[in-house]
Amino acid sequence: MSTLKTFFKDTIIYGLATVLPRLMNFVLVPLHTDTLGTASYSDNTTFYVYAAFFNVLLTYGMETAFFRFFSKSEEKSKVFSTALISLMVTTIFFLIVVLSFSVELAELVNLKESYFNLLIGVLVLDAIVVIPFAYLRATGKPIKFTAIKLSNIFIYVLLNFFFLWAIPKFAIKASYYDGDDLVKYIFVANFAASVVTFLMLTPYFFKVKLQFSKVIFKQLLNYGLPIMVAGLAYVINENFDKWLLPTVLGKDINGAYSGCYKIAVFMTIFIQAFRLGAEPFFFNHAKEKNAKETYAIIMKYFVILGSFMLVFIIAYLDIFKSLIVRDESYWVAINIVPIVLFANLCLGIYFNLAIWYKLTDKTRYGMYLSLVGAIITILFNVIMIEKIGFIAAAWATLLAYGTMMVLSYYLGQKHYEVPYNLKSIVSYLVLAIILSVLALNTNANYYINTALLLVFLAIIYVLEKNELKRLLTRL
Repeated sequence: MSTLKTFFKDTIIYGLATVLPRLMNFVLVPLHTDTLGTASYSDNTTFYVYAAFFNVLLTYGMETAFFRFFSKSEEKSKVFSTALISLMVTTIFFLIVVLSFSVELAELVNLKESYFNLLIGVLVLDAIVVIPFAYLRATGKPIKFTAIKLSNIFIYVLLNFFFLWAIPKFAIKASYYDGDDLVKYIFVANFAASVVTFLMLTPYFFKVKLQFSKVIFKQLLNYGLPIMVAGLAYVINENFDKWLLPTVLGKDINGAYSGCYKIAVFMTIFIQAFRLGAEPFFFNHAKEKNAKETYAIIMKYFVILGSFMLVFIIAYLDIFKSLIVRDESYWVAINIVPIVLFANLCLGIYFNLAIWYKLTDKTRYGMYLSLVGAIITILFNVIMIEKIGFIAAAWATLLAYGTMMVLSYYLGQKHYEVPYNLKSIVSYLVLAIILSVLALNTNANYYINTALLLVFLAIIYVLEKNELKRLLTRL
């Protein structure tokens, strides 16, 4: 069971690379919502919607493709070099083209030109370091990976507090400072952090002799392009609502919706930590005799932990909203939180299930599934937001991810059968939903909600204690 031990160790370390930055961002949400009005917070959200979209476009699935071929190739240095050169060339080409039409493009995406130029700077720097970061993960260097990630977020957070809190608080005189355009300094902080990250990873650009293999490039591209399409569809699933809401219901509503959406950050942290540890683990252990059984065990305990987090956050939702989004003008959208939490849990299960098309090189199925989700997201939002308001956006997210999860399980069992304990998984999900609904209807009575949470833990203990003891003794 040493493979599980490796998985847990890497996931914990990678989890720090995800959890700590997210917790630092968690600290920033009160700062941003206290400092920015809902309309300005909407501008901040729009900036990162476009950042997410172009980040996927610029990396075109190369990160996942690199993992796949680096893990099984005998010419690892050539895979690394080819992927690195590919991203460098396409990113520089993108930079030249975009800067040539920056005024027109900024107007097209409805951003100030200064915001747009900072966005391009962040995108270019982040795209260039994708392969060096992937190399650290693929070669089992999670500590170095984590240290660089934490340095990035530390600089970002520090500069946010300097610009948005320290300067106004202590009346620091700075000729460059514009107190009427505070949101700009969030983007400046992001750009500065990206510059430092790029400099820290610079040695990895000279790690191997630069050589470009057309054969390897073709393999990477064929594998990665469906991943890119799937990634674009994922961005639509995550961000189409925040792009559409300002147009249909106004920036103030979008700002409130986006602020409350942040309360689901804890589920997102859990899922991202899992992905960082799981993706290289799944590829590296695919040939082991008991690989499928290991994947099934990981899935079950992923669902248990995710279900517990769902109940926990909903049980203490009033506390979380007071800590994270303190401005009551944002609370108009608080009802989206339980829906978004469960939607993200479905997404985490989908990511877990995704091993079947990644390990069988059928990444086109991931593209198809994500496109299905994107179509559901677009249609439901366009049709329903005008009828039932912003809550439609949350339901669209759940419907999209839930559909993707179910379809992926069905297709996966046909192409790469894994012995998932479906009965146990469904039972825990249903139990979590029931307890969450009960917790939402206790008028924030924390005694009752704590009792509900303890009931869930007791059921987990009774049903899983024997298997957990067996797993722990073998780790």
